[in-house]
Amino acid sequence: MSDADRAGAVGAPAGGGPATSRDPRTHGLWEQTAPAPPVTAPLAGRVAARIAIVGGGFTGLSAALALARSGHDPVVLEAAEIGFGGSGRNVGLVNAGMWVRPDDLSATLGQPYGERLLTLLGDAPAEVFALVRRHAIACEAQPVGTLHCADTARGLRELQERARQWQARGVAVRLLDKAETGRMTGSPHYRAALLDPRAGTIQPLAYARGLAAAAIGAGARLFTGSPVTGCTRSGGQYRLDLPQGHVLADQVIVATNAYGTGPWSMLARQLVPVSYFNCATPPLPAALRATILPGRQGAWDTRQVMRSFRLDHAGRLVVGSIGALAGPGLALHRDWARRTIARLFPQLGRQFTSSGFAAEWYGTIGMTHDHLPRLHRLGPGMIALCGYNGRGIAPGTVFGRVLADLARGALDDGTAPLPVTGIRPPGLRAARRIFYEAGACIAHAADAR
Repeated sequence: MSDADRAGAVGAPAGGGPATSRDPRTHGLWEQTAPAPPVTAPLAGRVAARIAIVGGGFTGLSAALALARSGHDPVVLEAAEIGFGGSGRNVGLVNAGMWVRPDDLSATLGQPYGERLLTLLGDAPAEVFALVRRHAIACEAQPVGTLHCADTARGLRELQERARQWQARGVAVRLLDKAETGRMTGSPHYRAALLDPRAGTIQPLAYARGLAAAAIGAGARLFTGSPVTGCTRSGGQYRLDLPQGHVLADQVIVATNAYGTGPWSMLARQLVPVSYFNCATPPLPAALRATILPGRQGAWDTRQVMRSFRLDHAGRLVVGSIGALAGPGLALHRDWARRTIARLFPQLGRQFTSSGFAAEWYGTIGMTHDHLPRLHRLGPGMIALCGYNGRGIAPGTVFGRVLADLARGALDDGTAPLPVTGIRPPGLRAARRIFYEAGACIAHAADAR
């Protein structure tokens, strides 16, 4: 438990809205093992800034760090705590690219944006790990690649096509056969895997807290427990109202993604919210730990209801999938995780899950219809980016820098990696959320038995 929790702190989605009490299923293992966050406090009184940033996750913190390092004095407003949203809840895979295949991404965006975005995202993991080294962020960084695994013929064909498309662009991804996949995953279950050496894993909440400390050290001002409740523009400035004060800013970067409420709730409403959960075993004995992901890559598979698995620094096996650890899904998804571990890693059996997991948690992914992020101009000097589709770490980091470059004039809309688009809420948003959760429950009820 963090110092803030001990003090009785409460949290809320970044950007505004009522505070809600934290529980152990929000940040789980990451809250248990992350270094303490830098000391911050709620904003009180009147604060002036040329650039204000709303949201204290990967994107907002990366933007703050980039701006501070370039000589600016940004103000970051986080409604709850550093990394409260998806940044502190995810699996911790630092991937290159988005879910869609490279050719599909390029075709969807067209030129010049398609290849421009692929280059940015392909280099994104290297930028994450460079920041970790430069600022000595203690976040269990493992820049050793990731494994995209296939257990069916359809999945194998998917990996073969992904390998072909990346290799055509000069990327040294490698398709592994069943035997090598078994050695690198520790599981006999998969037919093949695509090894991407650009990628890796981190402890995501620790990374967010480290970015915050680096930004503060570079000159950014960061306020937590500071939800923005109103936003107006007058005389060329924005006034951001908070419970105990206000900020006057020339420009605003909105980085709230799926957790935004208050003045920018429309950003979250254009995303279909999908829950993703993780369950972590107690630390595995060294002999067993050596048989699972011995190279310490993170992994996920080609299933429609995806599975992910990785180890943390202490040898805890973290298994995750689509679904919310709430209501009827709590017991169902937890039981699925137990069965899945036993099936994927028969050397473990059930001895490490029969008495319960060491931690379990879940969060919200913001999905777009084409699985690509969105760049918006919300007003003069106000920009936003959202829709990471479950790929928040590396894209969030580089897009934070992109937003900073746009705000300080180093980029313009014509040279940005994404086109500026309007906000278009998806049809049947609530029904689609129910569909995804119900589909995950059905799949997990039947799977790995």
